[in-house]
Amino acid sequence: MIARDGAPYDGLSPDRILDALDSVGLRGDGRLLALNSFENRVYQAWRDDAPPVVVKFYRPARWTDDQIREEHAFVQQLAEREIPAVPPLEFRGATLNEFDGYRFAVYERFGGRAPELDRRETLVRIGRYIGRIHAIGAIAPFSSRPALTVAEFGVASRDYLLQRDFLPPDLRTVWQGVVDHALEAARSALQRAGQVALLRLHGDCHGGNVLWTDAGAHFVDFDDARMGPAIQDLWMLLSGERAEMEAQLAALLEGYEEFRGLDRRELIVIEALRTLRLVHYCAWIARRWNDPAFPLAFPWFNTQRYWQDRILELREQIAAMDEPPLDA
Repeated sequence: MIARDGAPYDGLSPDRILDALDSVGLRGDGRLLALNSFENRVYQAWRDDAPPVVVKFYRPARWTDDQIREEHAFVQQLAEREIPAVPPLEFRGATLNEFDGYRFAVYERFGGRAPELDRRETLVRIGRYIGRIHAIGAIAPFSSRPALTVAEFGVASRDYLLQRDFLPPDLRTVWQGVVDHALEAARSALQRAGQVALLRLHGDCHGGNVLWTDAGAHFVDFDDARMGPAIQDLWMLLSGERAEMEAQLAALLEGYEEFRGLDRRELIVIEALRTLRLVHYCAWIARRWNDPAFPLAFPWFNTQRYWQDRILELREQIAAMDEPPLDA
């Protein structure tokens, strides 16, 4: 019996992983390496007669089959246009496979290192890649994957946390007041920006999802792909003080706008999007708390200090959303 409530991967033994690979005609030699992923379970699997592959087992009930297939189709569309995204392999006409109650996909293994985001030339090249991704992403919308909204990332996350016992009683009212203020400020920023275009995005485009080689980049893990403003795939590559972020953004846009223009009104929503991500991140951990991997990885979650820091963080975000947008 495979566990589904609370511990969704309890039944995912090494034998079951190898049997899943066997079910699509791939014979593993028994060696498996767990790769860094909390949302899904991802393994490198070695083979006797061929290069190793990467197999990704999807978290049950997070995405529908149609939503996963739509992600796969988007990545395949990028790869067909020689954009360095890594699409899943196809077996018997399908990229989404099922074995013993687990849905999975298999990928070629690509090596790489973290990009040097402090180098201007690296940012310009990454900007070019993202511009090309967005040029394809703007051709047609997703039909089943969601959009990045205040309602989903902010309000639903806030409500989930308030409906459960994650917040210390003495901080609950303070946190609720601050998060409500922050979400209202995010709504205001989005309203000031006006009707910016939404397109298909990577959705989680930080440095950890860019594998860098001497030949350039490979973009991986489109699991969070959704509709949203283009700036969502750019702002997570920025860090440091305001002047540093402006220089980084200018470099990204130098490359990006070789392939697609960016509506400068989108710069208004950078801090709003950061705020939504911070609130969503708290709820993401909470929603996964019954997965044994999460208490082990995030032992500081659900402590007094953690929520005190989150209150301070949101207050800083409220102030940041009152500042003028970055100047690119």
